[in-house]
Amino acid sequence: MGLHVSKCLFKKSLVMTKILLVEEDVLILELVQFNLEKEGYLVHITTDGEQGLALIEKEKPDLIILGRMLPVLNGYEVCKSLRLNKETESIPIIIISARNNEEDKIICLELGADDYITKPFSSRELLARIKARLREGQRKYVVRKKPLRWGELEIDTESYIVTLANRTLNLTVKEFNLLVILVTNPYQIFKREYLMQKVWGNLTNIDTRTINAHVHNLRNKLKALGPMIDTVRGVEYRLSIPDNSEDESDYEQI
Repeated sequence: MGLHVSKCLFKKSLVMTKILLVEEDVLILELVQFNLEKEGYLVHITTDGEQGLALIEKEKPDLIILGRMLPVLNGYEVCKSLRLNKETESIPIIIISARNNEEDKIICLELGADDYITKPFSSRELLARIKARLREGQRKYVVRKKPLRWGELEIDTESYIVTLANRTLNLTVKEFNLLVILVTNPYQIFKREYLMQKVWGNLTNIDTRTINAHVHNLRNKLKALGPMIDTVRGVEYRLSIPDNSEDESDYEQI
């Protein structure tokens, strides 16, 4: 099936909201297209991920509905590509999938999807999710924060993307949250207990070995920056640039 653009009459607004629908199941594709047009949306459709990326670049949609099992490029690959592109990183993405397992949902959300809906779904539910994501996208556009920067390290706290010398780092959620705390408070000393509370909350099965392991992993992933996470007096952490004039007995690398 080739590219197709469907136009409908204006309904409530002089500027129509554009939605790109990328779905491998033609029956679902046509049904969703029909229901979205009834609501006054301008709908662009295609059935594979590669054509979807081309349409996104051309049409700049306000929201993307993305099938999981797409030919050529699957939903994972398309979602990841969109979040790595500055021009598309903030476009809301809703994944539609026949898979109802938790692992698949988590992968999609960690790759940058904003929502995940399982087939079969009702038109009312999909429309409600679309409206919610569009509202959320408008709020983000108004209050969008600038990325955090530390040398060649850049952290986008809204898209959860971390780059080092223009190379994307693969961090876990906990590693990301730890890094944000340290980068927003450089040179400040944090006790392990404080970081555990901020990142893990009130989980009783978390001990100091857990945070030590996460800091160790962070150091390995940030090693291009040098030894930037210090262990102070053996029980605390801080982000800093090593200074030869400082008393080395106060901190060490673990």
